[in-house]
Amino acid sequence: MREYLLTLCITAAVTYLLTGPVRKFAIVAGAMPEIRARDVHREPTPRLGGIAMFFGLCAGLLVADHLTNLSEVFEKSNEPRALLSGAALIWLIGVLDDKFEIDALIKLGGQMIAAGVMVMQGLTILWLPVPGVGTVALTQWQGTLLTVALVVITINAVNFVDGLDGLAAGMVCIASAAFFMYAYRIWYSYGIEAAAPASLFAVVLMGMCLGFLPHNMHPARIFMGDSGSMLIGLVLAAGAISVTGQVDPDLMNLFTGSERNSVHQMVPVYIPLLMPLTIIAIPAADLILAIVRRTWRGQSPFAADRGHLHHRLLEIGHSHSRAVLIMYFWSALIAFGALGYSVNSASMWIVLGVVLLSALGLVLLLLPRFTPRTPLWAEHFVPPRYRRSRAVPPPESEVPVESPAEEEERTPVAVGVSGVNGATAVGSRSRFTR
Repeated sequence: MREYLLTLCITAAVTYLLTGPVRKFAIVAGAMPEIRARDVHREPTPRLGGIAMFFGLCAGLLVADHLTNLSEVFEKSNEPRALLSGAALIWLIGVLDDKFEIDALIKLGGQMIAAGVMVMQGLTILWLPVPGVGTVALTQWQGTLLTVALVVITINAVNFVDGLDGLAAGMVCIASAAFFMYAYRIWYSYGIEAAAPASLFAVVLMGMCLGFLPHNMHPARIFMGDSGSMLIGLVLAAGAISVTGQVDPDLMNLFTGSERNSVHQMVPVYIPLLMPLTIIAIPAADLILAIVRRTWRGQSPFAADRGHLHHRLLEIGHSHSRAVLIMYFWSALIAFGALGYSVNSASMWIVLGVVLLSALGLVLLLLPRFTPRTPLWAEHFVPPRYRRSRAVPPPESEVPVESPAEEEERTPVAVGVSGVNGATAVGSRSRFTR
């Protein structure tokens, strides 16, 4: 565990220290696109934050290769090299897109090629544990197609959710933390060394996100861009593929005892089918809704709009920071809920806890719909936005008296005309009453 912690710290430190110089480079290189209609930020912000994240990934893998226990991962498995090859390719495509805005179909082809490169080097799904059937071996073509599909879906899901400051990096960091606990448990508790690469990928991914988040929190000084969002999506998919298709469920020796006990003990085996879906549940739901919404309108599935989940939270009335925290909450609830259920599936406390937290999440979602009525005696203890507006007329001695000449020069302004100190920029407003 200490070597994992050292790898995490090195990755986060390298990413954090390189993000500042990368920001200056992005400004000089002109990687500051104009504000689009779907953007939330108000000032042009440099991108190319994925450059710092990629070098953080390289530093984390390099440090792990020289550690005593983690170096065995590089000796017994070719998966870290496969991950680095695919990450370099997808990162290069993302950098070109951040600078030159390449076509969406070209990016999709690059994602498939990056996934194919990882498959050629051994990072692929070999078998699947199917409930009621057991372990099902896949052919080479079946494993390749399933691997490429999972990589492409995860990359685009993370890319779609990258719409608010710190949203994508925080959600992926939460998901990778839950995934590390799951993979490390399989390796440490069951003694299966095939789960070691997945735990290493999760630790490096956490370091990349933690190192970039201080620069990306609202108000963001730099964006990760497609070079960063596609990179962390590929690393997340690589860890899921490694622990799903490389770990043999028969090595866990779970088929002992009664049939009921075997079913409960087989939950950790079936979780690899669900964990990759739970860690990207929110981004995947956003991806599916976006595709359905755009095709229903007759648009291309790759056409950008302001209909994502984080945009809807802003339209409801949540602030930028609150919308990000709500997305964090739901990501943590789904990921760690699935993790807790995999540890002890027979405990009803886990299910009750998930239900209660889900109810709390729904209350948080609907908070802007309710107008709080603060008592008069408590108005001094709450923020100004929760206080009742009281129009207090000024004293008669302080009311300015205008001369007849000033009254003639003053022209009335119609209600709803924009440009008057911004007060009527959004239309007519009613006066507040006592």
